[in-house]
Amino acid sequence: MGKNFNPDSLSDFARYYGFHYDRIDPYGLVDDVLVQMEEGLKGKTSCLPMIPAYISPVSKITPGKTVIALDAGGTNLRSALLKFDEKGKALILDSLKAPMPGSNEHVSKEEFFNEIAHLTKPHIEKAKNENLSIEGIGFCFSYPMDITENADGILRMFTKEVDAPEVIGSVIGESLKAALEAGGAKAPEKIILLNDTAATLLSGLAEMPIHGGQRRVEDPYQIEAGPMLGFILGTGFNTAYPETCIPKIAFNSPDHPQIVVCESGSFAHRYMGILDKEFDQSTKNPGTYFLEKAASGAYLGPLTHLVMKQALSDGLFTFAKADEFISWPVLHTKDVNQFMHEPLSPGIVGDLFAKDEMEAKSSFMYLTSIVTERAALLSAGVLAAAMEKACKNYHSLDPLIPVRVAVEGTTYAIYKGMRRALEAHLHLMFTKRNPRSYALAQVEQASLMGAAVAALA
Repeated sequence: MGKNFNPDSLSDFARYYGFHYDRIDPYGLVDDVLVQMEEGLKGKTSCLPMIPAYISPVSKITPGKTVIALDAGGTNLRSALLKFDEKGKALILDSLKAPMPGSNEHVSKEEFFNEIAHLTKPHIEKAKNENLSIEGIGFCFSYPMDITENADGILRMFTKEVDAPEVIGSVIGESLKAALEAGGAKAPEKIILLNDTAATLLSGLAEMPIHGGQRRVEDPYQIEAGPMLGFILGTGFNTAYPETCIPKIAFNSPDHPQIVVCESGSFAHRYMGILDKEFDQSTKNPGTYFLEKAASGAYLGPLTHLVMKQALSDGLFTFAKADEFISWPVLHTKDVNQFMHEPLSPGIVGDLFAKDEMEAKSSFMYLTSIVTERAALLSAGVLAAAMEKACKNYHSLDPLIPVRVAVEGTTYAIYKGMRRALEAHLHLMFTKRNPRSYALAQVEQASLMGAAVAALA
């Protein structure tokens, strides 16, 4: 390819700066995660908070139930009236969407909950007019909150530029119920709060067959379903799984586990290198979320930018527009992804290289692939640990009862090389000691569908 493309030198560079995936012991990684999970469940010092959701996932969804689902956490607030069919699949009967309260202008606490109630009330009225009994409201509220023992949520802070400071400290479900009743609507007794990772787990109960296949079939054997996990690899990173024993809240229920949200993006892996530490100090939250900064969509682009700037500084390769690239304030993950998918096409990154600089382009791609492969390996280790924990809780290696993982996130779905590498590493990690039956599936509208299932929990 040219004198500037030297795979051995590029790999040695990655090893020296500590981001080559061959530095990681995959099975040791899984063991490390399991240790931190156990410590977090006991309430001891751990990089994994292991947050109880106070929701016990249903093993089978009862047909005919009607619920309301709410999803808040992005640009929009969504609401829907749903009914579960005879196979347990959620069908949307009615849906509405509006800007997230406080996203466009300052709102008071009263205005905030009145806007949510305004989007919920039509579903209550529609259900009443059609003689449908609403089982409850599931509310996926993806902002930092403390979950209470009755599965309500107390808001700790807003992110994503929501301007509603009076809402901080409020009990979300209780406040929504009050706003509904003040507006003349009979609120369902049960309002369940959950975050997007728990919602992703629950969405799998409505979307994934118990045998882990692609379609639902009649089950004349009435086989009990195995554990369901939720895995998010998008802008952020997280896992959730069903846990039977949580010593820090004196919970011990082998027959009725509850969901635990691991906050696994905060896992402090022992494979951080020189550039990882430098990158961590450049972020808005240094000293936290070490795994998320190595693997999630929010950080892969900026981390790759730092790696390339170091490689240019060390003279591993160069190109005419190198100074322009170094001066960029940020390299976005989406632009790296576009380049890796179509390296010979025009684009933000591709346009940096002249036609006679293909060896520099190859070097850029080679190092980016190492960053991606490591991200996939770290992600697989965290997911394998959660699957291992869930499998132990269910005491089963029965191939008819797979461990199921509902997956959400564009980094997993479309980032070049991520899904294939992650699933390859995961298979080796999870089947090291025994053949294991498991299934991964992406779920559509995970937050909304998961909220619907939460209303049944």
